[in-house]
Amino acid sequence: MSHHPRSNAGEHTPHGPPLVLKHDLPASFVLFLISIPLSLGIAQATGAPLMAGIISAVIGGVVVGALSGAPLQISGPGTGLVVIVAGLVAQFGWAATAAITLAAGVLQIALGLTGISRLVMSLSPAIVHGMLAGIGISIAVGQLVVVLGGTAGSTVPANLALLPGALARGAWGSVAAGAVAIAVLLLWPRVPRLSVVPAPLVAVAFATALAFALRLDVARVDLPDSHALVLPQVPQGGAGTIIAAVVTVALVASMESLLSAVATDRLHDGPRARLDKELVAQGTGNVLAGALGGFPISGGLARSSANVAAGAKTRYAAILQGVWIAVAVLAFSPALQLIPLAALAGVLLVVGLRLVSVQRMRTLWQHGEFVVYAATALGVVLFGLLEGVVVGLAIALLRALYRLTHCSVRVEGNRVCVRGSLVFLGVGRLVRELRRLPLGRTVVLELHVDYLDHASYEAINDWREGYERLGGRVLVDEVHDTWYDRANQGKPGRRKTLPGPLPRWFAPWSHWQGTPGAVTLPAQRSSAEQLLAEGDPMLRGMHEFEQRSAPLVRPFLHELALRGQRPQQLFITCADSRVVPNLITTSGPGDLFCVRNIGNLVPTPSAQDSSVGAAIEYAVEILNVSTIVVCGHSDCGAMKALVKGSASRGSHLHSWLRNAEPSLIRFHAPTAPGCADLPVADRLAVANVAQQLDNLLAHPSVREAIAAGTLTLKGMYFDISNARVYLVDPDRNGLEPVPSPA
Repeated sequence: MSHHPRSNAGEHTPHGPPLVLKHDLPASFVLFLISIPLSLGIAQATGAPLMAGIISAVIGGVVVGALSGAPLQISGPGTGLVVIVAGLVAQFGWAATAAITLAAGVLQIALGLTGISRLVMSLSPAIVHGMLAGIGISIAVGQLVVVLGGTAGSTVPANLALLPGALARGAWGSVAAGAVAIAVLLLWPRVPRLSVVPAPLVAVAFATALAFALRLDVARVDLPDSHALVLPQVPQGGAGTIIAAVVTVALVASMESLLSAVATDRLHDGPRARLDKELVAQGTGNVLAGALGGFPISGGLARSSANVAAGAKTRYAAILQGVWIAVAVLAFSPALQLIPLAALAGVLLVVGLRLVSVQRMRTLWQHGEFVVYAATALGVVLFGLLEGVVVGLAIALLRALYRLTHCSVRVEGNRVCVRGSLVFLGVGRLVRELRRLPLGRTVVLELHVDYLDHASYEAINDWREGYERLGGRVLVDEVHDTWYDRANQGKPGRRKTLPGPLPRWFAPWSHWQGTPGAVTLPAQRSSAEQLLAEGDPMLRGMHEFEQRSAPLVRPFLHELALRGQRPQQLFITCADSRVVPNLITTSGPGDLFCVRNIGNLVPTPSAQDSSVGAAIEYAVEILNVSTIVVCGHSDCGAMKALVKGSASRGSHLHSWLRNAEPSLIRFHAPTAPGCADLPVADRLAVANVAQQLDNLLAHPSVREAIAAGTLTLKGMYFDISNARVYLVDPDRNGLEPVPSPA
């Protein structure tokens, strides 16, 4: 498909040496500087040989990076595995832990080959983030003991018990080194001009310089004893215990990697992660790491986000950083041995605390999932990883059961609104409320239910039949689904319900409000009209929104109100009432920043109009949109007026349409075969979209963003009568079908 010269900016990035040298090589140096202290700190935190962290950083970069299904994800010693590995080292020793890592890698490869990566991610996000928070707290408490000059235990209660003794010993050299590392790590990013240098590297460097200058008596990195490879040995213990250890390492490493891959995808516009391939790559890395005595490997969001922020475009950034780590350890080992262990502990303490996300807590609180999050985190802290996950799962299942057996019932006059799931365990309350209704009235039973079992249907239907025998009338209005109506299908003499939700959401108001010009509805609709307020249809639409839509979208809109709008597209289209941007793009609130005017025009900066230009500048410079779409449509009144010259001279419309005169000139250029059969006004509408894309380039903010590779321009055409959307090829003034997603 032919594209506009500016239309593919930022969509497909060519591979090759120039790209690697320009983007990936600088990013690899940033990653290398981050990975060295992080890898040493993770290994030190678990009691593993320090070289184990380096081995895994090299394998995670070179091997996993080369095979990865998520090219911009960076793998290395897994932060989320610190507590698990510390327990394994204490229980089995390092050689046996290496064997467990190797076996976990084999299991990961098997999981990747069976294609069940997405099933691994089906675990509730509240449980996953609670698990990470528990791990973060465990890391922080353990490393606090090291900062105070002690040796960390394997559990949080054990480390809490060690804190008083560590404080009493007063190892002020370790405290000073650790405190300096923590302070620099927190303060360094606040210095904009210097923050290009990774904070972990600066923190460790400052702490090392302080310890060296003051000749502090502190424990330091000891690499010589770790140079020899530790070959894996079969663990000694019960088969069940060993299998549980292998499965735990495999699942936690897999979840951390897959979640990191998905999160990294949100940070860039490149190819999306192939999760099964990524899992096979992670498994291959762990097989090699286990065989060479390395630390278990997983993808890490902290390193991956740094990779994207540093400008990496391909997998070569990960591969090169692995090479630099290997070279540094071989060539600069004496320098690494000057690093105080307390400095690495300070870095890990901050890393652990950052796994406890306050923003994530707020989000889960808003969605009613905080209890599961807190229970999982507390379970991990007090009992261990597997036990904590089991606690979280138990709480999540209990909450799901509670939701399944409880529904809300609200009675407002003659309208009964039911929300939730209706099953036999919770239907009693509904029936009690229904039986309290006065007899002989017309009652609307409004069902906002996501499930209705047969027992609930029978209970409602029995009440309905009894109520109508006594002179009343019941109208069942199913808002989101048709559980009741489907259960009612095929029954002799069955009663109709109100029309289902589809016409209400997608047809004009007159289709369901009974206003003049409405299509004929089933007889029961006219009976329900008495329940709708007479008067302006706009007011009735607002009332309908308050009653039905607002409760559904309120949590989402509340979140948008808190974090502000972050649309990815500026959508410039016609003011025609038949063009509904959110409908034809299947988008919702917060997705599109829209500009609508007569003829979807983009006046150049020299024109006597600044409203569109102001919107463009705000979208590009403030909102940082990644795409600008210009959308024309068929049967456009502005294009007809332009062709016929029917706009009255001196009118506002005539003055506005002068901005479209370049489109008339473009219209006379050779037309694509695909547009030859279109009416004249529709062909002009296509040429007009192409011209407005060129007009966009007259705006400096657009030109600069395109040159920086952060903005893409797209042309679109909506055929109203056929409900078809096309892409506009500006080079041919032609139309192209929308390609299927890859």
